[in-house]
Amino acid sequence: MTRCVIRRFALAAAAGLVLVALEGALAAAPSAQGQRFYVAARGGGPKAGIYRGRLDLATGTVTVAGRAAEAEQPSFLAVHPGGRYLYLANALRQFRGQPGGALGAYRIDAASGGLTPLNEQPSRGTSTCHLTVDRTGRHLLAVNYGTGSVIARAIGEDGRLGEAAAFIQHEGHSVDPRRQKGPHAHSVNLDAANRFAFVADLGLDKIMVYRFDAGAGALAPNDPPSVALAPGSGPRHFAFHPSGRFAYVVNELTSTVTAFRYDAASGVLAPLDTASALPKGYAGPSTGAEVAVHPSGRFLYSSNRGHDSIAIFAIDAGTGRLRPVGHASTQGKRPRHFAVDPSGRFLLAANRDSNNVVVFRIDGETGRLDPTGSVAEVPGPICILMVPGQ
Repeated sequence: MTRCVIRRFALAAAAGLVLVALEGALAAAPSAQGQRFYVAARGGGPKAGIYRGRLDLATGTVTVAGRAAEAEQPSFLAVHPGGRYLYLANALRQFRGQPGGALGAYRIDAASGGLTPLNEQPSRGTSTCHLTVDRTGRHLLAVNYGTGSVIARAIGEDGRLGEAAAFIQHEGHSVDPRRQKGPHAHSVNLDAANRFAFVADLGLDKIMVYRFDAGAGALAPNDPPSVALAPGSGPRHFAFHPSGRFAYVVNELTSTVTAFRYDAASGVLAPLDTASALPKGYAGPSTGAEVAVHPSGRFLYSSNRGHDSIAIFAIDAGTGRLRPVGHASTQGKRPRHFAVDPSGRFLLAANRDSNNVVVFRIDGETGRLDPTGSVAEVPGPICILMVPGQ
């Protein structure tokens, strides 16, 4: 049985939705000390956990203060809209004697960035890999890659995770005999209106679309219930354009990015085009990992593991289509994840196999990336979470 240490501390003060909204408003700008971020790091045994750091928005210098919490198999992070709580997907093999991963809740110390564990709940599936908090702060949604499922859990006023509000098991397979024998839900995202949830399933070559009830946390298949990608694509991570009119998915198996037009009233995605995230002529092994749209809505970035780069695209403001701009080496190996700071000035790349986080300055006119020279050592970084206003 995998060892899990569950520590319980005093409850945080109750925070209603009005307080959450107030905290969200106060979090609009970064603090004078710079932009706070957390890194989920899986770098071997006793070093694994959640690390905290700061990005200096004037110089592009990054510092990592150390580990804020232990975790055996951290895979993804999300923050509560009020900025007071952090949530972790922990890809454990067993939790509380049963096969499957865990979802963890932590209280963030506003002054130090320290994390106080609140509680853990089972994810009800294996290889738990992605999660998000709904926009009211009342539910946490997560996906299990290994078993291909999505779960929603209630969030209490004290930030703790409660009972499961919804659970959906995906069924089926696609064409790749090794990677697509069954469903592999890889990410879950909500639209700006908090009405629809989008689950990219690598094993099915589909983005599953669910109607989301923010009050009850319930999920129900939309009409139509999914949008299909080209066979063998392997959709992985998903991102909306700030306008809400377009959305994008990075396809892991083909190292491509597919653009969609989004109908916010119906929750329907309509494919526009698909662009390669690799340079012309590149024939080496590589897989797509993360995708993000710049806060300005003008640029899109996606990461390549193998080519070890960030692909840069310009976004047509009228159509949402992508135009390749170039590539930037991540100055490391296997960039599983990256994050753009909320101001849009810097991109931080997490190079898992070279154990570092590298900072790039973003050119506001072209979207191109220039390394600032700042590098932080982190053991096996696989997710970076920016916390606005801290």
